[in-house]
Amino acid sequence: MGRAFQNRKESMAKTSDMKAKVYSRYGREIYVCAKSGGTDPSANLALRSMIERAKKDQVPSHVIEKALDKASGAGGEDFAPARYEGYGPGGSMAIIECLTDNPNRTFGDVRVAFTKTKCKIGTQGTVAHMFDHAAIFRFAGEDEDTVLEALMEADVDVTDVESEEGMITVFTPNTEFAKARQALTDAFEGIDFEVEEIQFIPHAYTTVEGDDRELFDKFLAMLNDLDDVQNVYHNVEL
Repeated sequence: MGRAFQNRKESMAKTSDMKAKVYSRYGREIYVCAKSGGTDPSANLALRSMIERAKKDQVPSHVIEKALDKASGAGGEDFAPARYEGYGPGGSMAIIECLTDNPNRTFGDVRVAFTKTKCKIGTQGTVAHMFDHAAIFRFAGEDEDTVLEALMEADVDVTDVESEEGMITVFTPNTEFAKARQALTDAFEGIDFEVEEIQFIPHAYTTVEGDDRELFDKFLAMLNDLDDVQNVYHNVEL
């Protein structure tokens, strides 16, 4: 699972290379977390986690503060999550996560990216069964047995724990995110998460080459240009 996770990180680096886009995505996610669970990070675990991730990705404080100020006001935009799935060239599969205030617009924009690159959009669940929906935590450490023991004592359903180059990576089902995070925080004082997020990780990767690769790269680029798109998960070896 670690290799798949590393591929995912490399994919993110290649498809999210515009700072303004990254800031916009974090701003929107922070706004949604704060709007739904309150603007106090100490009382809103999802918000606290999102802010910490934003800071680690060097999102400026003013972007975070603007999103919180916006969420604290009355009214405001009403964003909702949306997810789209489908098949691409060369046996590729993709899952696209969005936050949108206009589902019809977002679906239309995503569908254009599919159709213009000879990809086929499907219904929800079309390819999701070929991915693990996992919570992932990565932090400094070497003793994976101690980490596993702490998680098991907290009754966390653990998928895998890996140790490599002085870093521990924990994988759990996505539904265990909050429970696993709390267990790790309680067991290891001062723990600093390099990664704490939920992802779709493919069961296996495929190689896409030639004309199919050009189409796939264009597909990713078109999705990355859409403001409503937050994450793109796929099974292509990059």
